[in-house]
Amino acid sequence: MQVFNVEGMTCGHCVRAVTQAVQNQDPAAEVKVDLAAKQVSVQSQLSRDVIAGLIREEGYSVA
Repeated sequence: MQVFNVEGMTCGHCVRAVTQAVQNQDPAAEVKVDLAAKQVSVQSQLSRDVIAGLIREEGYSVA
């Protein structure tokens, strides 16, 4: 499980956008978004850099 600190997520739309961005590249990926903690946890075959890039493409900042 990879954990990312993500800034800019505030609502259900953000959760869906991040989840779909990852699952479009890896349909088997497990994505959990914690808005309060500003964290995204991902279990996927994709590399950390690829996942971070996908989240950034959705307009969020990955620390």
